[in-house]
Amino acid sequence: MNEQIIDAHIHLDMYKERELQQILQQVESTKLDAMIAVSYHFASCQVNYALAKQSKVVKPAFGFHPEQDLPIETELAELIQFIEMHHKEAVAIGEVGLPYYKRQNKPNLDLNPYIELLEVFIKLAKRFGLPISLHAVYEDADIVCDLLEKHSIQKAHFHWFKGGKRTIERMVANGYLISITPDIYYEQEIQDLVHMYPLTHLMMETDGPWPFEGPFAGKMTHPKMIHQTAHKIAHLKEQSLKDIYKQIYTTTSQFFSL
Repeated sequence: MNEQIIDAHIHLDMYKERELQQILQQVESTKLDAMIAVSYHFASCQVNYALAKQSKVVKPAFGFHPEQDLPIETELAELIQFIEMHHKEAVAIGEVGLPYYKRQNKPNLDLNPYIELLEVFIKLAKRFGLPISLHAVYEDADIVCDLLEKHSIQKAHFHWFKGGKRTIERMVANGYLISITPDIYYEQEIQDLVHMYPLTHLMMETDGPWPFEGPFAGKMTHPKMIHQTAHKIAHLKEQSLKDIYKQIYTTTSQFFSL
């Protein structure tokens, strides 16, 4: 059985150095073919770019995470210039999207500037022919779908997605991909999502170093957890584990042009 895996969404630059080295040293034993190293801000982009130069399994994506204050004008200009200079080394624009969780604490937060910023990144993705890795859950996903449709973007990846049935149907119809985290083991919402979403449009991720609960409680988030995710998907989909590994690996490789 080909058990090669790809972590479709991981924040490598946020790991402690010893943890990062552990992940990189265990690539072969983990059967880890690639990690999509998404970026949080400009400094994060620079770190992920450097990591990709050091290790062939690190595939960088450049963007600005929406769950933070908006970038000042000079930072955004630097980031855009960086992407323009290094877009050929990137496998995606990401992580970008809308600040759903930030608005839970700040319900009066003006969303419009975040929408405008996201549109900047969508245009960059289209300009350079790159897929886009998105942070957009629940009602935010519909706003993002509007923007993707407006700009005729087809290669879109909603990481750790959560949302209603109507939104899911819209995303499936548009051919958008989602990625599943280890919380599939204890979150009914994610299990239901896997039942609804076609296998051909699924990827797997850790979103590390974000910690997980259930059987992963107290453990460092490691790409090897993806193997357990694959087993759970096979169980829920009632398909062979071999088919799950093969299809998800193929889908992820093609999506990021690896």
